[in-house]
This record gives sequence, structure tokens and C-alpha cells, in this order.
Amino acid sequence: MKQGTTLFLKLAVIFIGIPVLVLGILGLPWLAKNPVNPDYAYILYPIVIGLYVSTIPFYVALYQAFKLLGYIDRNKAFSEISVKALNNIKKCAITIIVIYMLVMPFVYFLADLDDAPGLVIIGMVPIFASMIIAVFAAVLQRLLQEAIDIKSENDLTV
Repeated sequence: MKQGTTLFLKLAVIFIGIPVLVLGILGLPWLAKNPVNPDYAYILYPIVIGLYVSTIPFYVALYQAFKLLGYIDRNKAFSEISVKALNNIKKCAITIIVIYMLVMPFVYFLADLDDAPGLVIIGMVPIFASMIIAVFAAVLQRLLQEAIDIKSENDLTV
């Protein structure tokens, strides 16, 4: 893969992380201090805490993706370290799913009090997005592992 393509992907990984960082620094504290309805402020705190906790595996997964692109640059794409990076991305996505599943009852309760059923659907978006990422990483991990196995088998045959 050309250096320009991986550079573009590395920049994309960085630009994916910037809005989450800005939201974590500016948006979530503002939401916690200025709730839309002050009567429901006590329900927002577990949701905000869940959002903060979910940023940890999010940034770990972004770091692993950045490392994976570095392995591709150094022609180590078909190696065990790439498989390990994909495994870490899969585990981070599963961790995000679990965190948001734990937060969903609070989102449901808030939606029920505020009579906003669309809030539950919006709360489920990160769960489904993380599921897609976990499945995609698992498929890539398995394909890469099989390619490495075939390559090592061919190296032993010759």
C-alpha cells in the first residue's frame, strides 16, 4: 500500500478522535451543569459518566488502528502483531457495547420521563456501530490469521 494512502487513513483516525475529545472536554461538562430540564439532572449523571468511561476503549481502539496502519507502512501487515492489533480493536468495541448497554436503562428512563422515544433509538446508535466494528475486526482478524497460516505453510513447503 502506498505511503499516501496510509497517511490519509492516519489523518482520518486523528480527525475521528478530535470531535470526541472536544465533546469530552467542552460538551459533556456543559451538559452536566446545564441540563435541558433540571428535574431530570440526576438521570444525566450516569449517562455522562458512561460517555466518559466509553472514551477510554474508544481511544485505545484508535491507537490500535494507528499502530496497524504503521505496520502496513513497514510491510508488517501479514504478521501476528497485526492480528493482535485487530484483536484489541475487537475487544475495545465489545467493551464499548457493554458500557452503552449498562447506560441504556438510564437513557430509557430519561426518554420515558421526557416523553421522547427517539432518545432510545439515538442511544442505540453507538451500540450498533460498535457491533459492526467488532464484527468487521473479527472477520479481518480471522482472514489475516488464515493468510499468515497459509504463508507459513508455503514457506515450510519450499
